[in-house]
Amino acid sequence: MSSILPLVVGFGGFNAAGRSSGFQSYRRMIFESLNKQERARTLASLAGLMGLEAGDEKAVLSGTLVRRIEPTHFDVENTPASRRIALGGDKSSPVSFTVARRDLPANLPANWELSPLDEEGKQLFVRINENQKVLLDTFEEMAVQAAGQLPNGFNPGDHYRSLHHPRGLQLAILGASDAVKSMGIPWRTVLDCISPDDVSVYSSSVMSQLDQNGFGGMMSARFRAGRATSKQLAMGLNTMPADFVNAYVLGSVGCTGGVTGACATFLYNLRAGAEDIRSGKRKVAIVGSTEAPLIPEVMDGYAAMSALATDADLRKLEGLELNQQPDYRRASRPFGDNCGFTLAESGQFVILMAEELALELGAEIYAAVPGVYINADGHKKSISAPGAGNYITMGKALGLVRNLLGEDALRKQSFVQAHGSSTPQNRVTESRILDQVAQAFGIERWPVAAVKAYVGHSLGPASGDQLIATLGVFNRGILPGIKTIDTLADDVYQSHLQFAIQDQELGEEGSNVAFLNSKGFGGNNATATVFSPRIVENYLAKRFGVDRLKSWQKRREQSRNAAEAYQQEADQGKLNPVYDFGTNLIDEEAIEMSPDELRLPGYKGTIKLNNNEGFEPF
Repeated sequence: MSSILPLVVGFGGFNAAGRSSGFQSYRRMIFESLNKQERARTLASLAGLMGLEAGDEKAVLSGTLVRRIEPTHFDVENTPASRRIALGGDKSSPVSFTVARRDLPANLPANWELSPLDEEGKQLFVRINENQKVLLDTFEEMAVQAAGQLPNGFNPGDHYRSLHHPRGLQLAILGASDAVKSMGIPWRTVLDCISPDDVSVYSSSVMSQLDQNGFGGMMSARFRAGRATSKQLAMGLNTMPADFVNAYVLGSVGCTGGVTGACATFLYNLRAGAEDIRSGKRKVAIVGSTEAPLIPEVMDGYAAMSALATDADLRKLEGLELNQQPDYRRASRPFGDNCGFTLAESGQFVILMAEELALELGAEIYAAVPGVYINADGHKKSISAPGAGNYITMGKALGLVRNLLGEDALRKQSFVQAHGSSTPQNRVTESRILDQVAQAFGIERWPVAAVKAYVGHSLGPASGDQLIATLGVFNRGILPGIKTIDTLADDVYQSHLQFAIQDQELGEEGSNVAFLNSKGFGGNNATATVFSPRIVENYLAKRFGVDRLKSWQKRREQSRNAAEAYQQEADQGKLNPVYDFGTNLIDEEAIEMSPDELRLPGYKGTIKLNNNEGFEPF
């Protein structure tokens, strides 16, 4: 029996380039290559998202992509910090101050002498006869001041009742809703055609939820003289993006999970979803990842590893003086002379569907994912150093295409979405891998793109950013160039590679196969093979017949019209995300169960209980 091909029938999310559905974020990346009409639509849709006037081109363009961190995140020149200082004091010149009794610490320091200042003793005079160490609230300038931020003026929490939700979970609600609505098929219609547990959801975040509504607030509460809330721990969990999608967007009772693999996390989740579809275990899989790491503490952590592009190093690259501001738009420079990556926020989701169901529903087909490969590096001297695993993942991904489509498709119709993190080490190691793989498979001039030049490095969703851009390339035929660099660095391998420094017109014939490559910290290597809808339709015609395909194309018109209606609303900033909180709850008293099946109230299909998992009776 042939494997079932996982089809991409919906996609959505948000990053520094804008909304994913309708190819908005992709169009922002290739803005210079668009015609007048396409530019106008892109500007108008981004303006709707940002709350701007449609004609304000300068504000729209400057308020998207990688740029200086906006004050809505924090003030990079005056970021809150604490400084440990010693208050000098001895018996001849003690330090003294007044304090309210209610503000005294539970355990009084031994070197404090207290005297009441009023009859009730509510105000006290404190004398310290020895040195006293204290933490002083102050402000400092951030060494790193560039990031890939959501479009200026767009706050995901403003679009639904997001009280106490960390920003990463807000992105999960909006991103998953965007993906579901992009199908143009009501989610209830999908559910009515399948068993309730024919759905799987895989989504996670690498850094968990580290703002004040998640782990960040809980872990810092004691040191901020605050108190942890009942929500911070639960909402901080790195699997919570999947949980939120299940509970508040889909109402799913199917399989769920959150796989993490450092910067390859989205591809790890994509593999889990694609395997569910390919094996026939599920008919629909929602795959995603969200990350909101733009907080000073996280940036400090990556800066301490010398991983981020600091202002000081950017000035050196640009030959600037100490008082001059670097070009933040060009902070992320994959495969050029660079000094570190640029941290970013993003949330990306795709909907995978089995072939038969997609044809039955008349779903739009944006791509197919025949394989995702994951391999570790083996023994390593340094956990952060690259290794052999990426050679394996790339080799397997190309081997799949050669076997399924032939040498010509591999050599003339494929391109690479490189990890392209913008670090000096990555530009050498990844380009070496890509160059050697291309040589081994007889590829002479392999087009290579690196979208982190536009949106920065969003950690977990980074390969989701790559996939969303790839869907745009399939649709439009233009490969986004690495426009933040003027030329490749001298140590980049390029004998068999063609790095797209400017937008590159591939056309339909040159953009049928994509390889998404991701290299994660610790040896988490992943490469996905993705086919264009043109390849998929030819395959489906052979598999199901031309008449079945024509019938699907007729039904597809309805879903296209519904999807376009959603895009027109979304382009005006009317996202109206799905957020079903406390509604459509399952009445457990009404669950019907027999040895063979289980029926849930509110779901049309039943859940079969007599599966043998493919084993013969023992």
